[in-house]
Amino acid sequence: MNFPGLLMRLLSGSLMIVLLMSGCTIGYQHTPAPVEDRTKSSPTMATPGRPQELSPGQYVVRPGDTLIRIGLEQGQNWRDIARWNNIDKPDRIEVGQVLRVQPTAAESNAADSNGVVVTPVSRTSVIEPAGNLNKADPVQQGSNPASKPDTVQQAEKPVNNAVTQPSASIELTFTMPTKGKVIGTFDGLKNKGIDIAGKLGDPVVAAADGRVVYSGAGLRGYGNLVIIKHNNTYLTAYAHNDKLLVKEDQFIKQGQKIAEMGSTEADQVKLHFEIRKMGKPVDPMPLITNP
Repeated sequence: MNFPGLLMRLLSGSLMIVLLMSGCTIGYQHTPAPVEDRTKSSPTMATPGRPQELSPGQYVVRPGDTLIRIGLEQGQNWRDIARWNNIDKPDRIEVGQVLRVQPTAAESNAADSNGVVVTPVSRTSVIEPAGNLNKADPVQQGSNPASKPDTVQQAEKPVNNAVTQPSASIELTFTMPTKGKVIGTFDGLKNKGIDIAGKLGDPVVAAADGRVVYSGAGLRGYGNLVIIKHNNTYLTAYAHNDKLLVKEDQFIKQGQKIAEMGSTEADQVKLHFEIRKMGKPVDPMPLITNP
């Protein structure tokens, strides 16, 4: 047997195998799998689990929100929020959507020039009682489903719509919005205002001068509701009414009749009254001059 020849053949074969394996390694070029860029999200949506960093005056829509509720909690007219965000269908906001809920400096200054100033005063102040009402005929309101917050209950005979917005230099105080016993006090959690008992049809009056920013039944839990904005700080809400006698954008004077007491979405006839400061509920009693 020719051992040297056999050895040479074995070495040659091993060398060939090594060269072939090296060639395969050298010829192979690893191409990384494409990576999807998930860092970019819609500028008007917050990414779940990785919320978008919000600027002052922005708000992320939560489950159950409506523009009316957002407006109440932010102390704004819901129609302004719709306008600021170019929303033409107010009932179609989406969870996670980022909204601008505060005016720009220019918008705020323009509003201040036509606003009113509301200040707390001593309860011993002498004022005209809330029973002195404008004698406006009650108006039967049409239906306003909660699923359509952009629909406003319109009064066929609005109460004194010619009233002009007061000067910013005029200081106003809140008065009691109706006569009756306070049966529910403010706690800031379960009760964000006060509840006042009464009879069906009892008059409900504006607690201070201002402009109606909502009149309808589009906010769950409040029934027939009127919201009045007094300036860039304060607004008031009047809930569970039987009839609404004012419409949106109507200027209202303190003591003017705006609704009739009822029990819509309530367990009894009563008025639920809230004062909101920068959208946050505050105890109305220290601010009311005739409790």
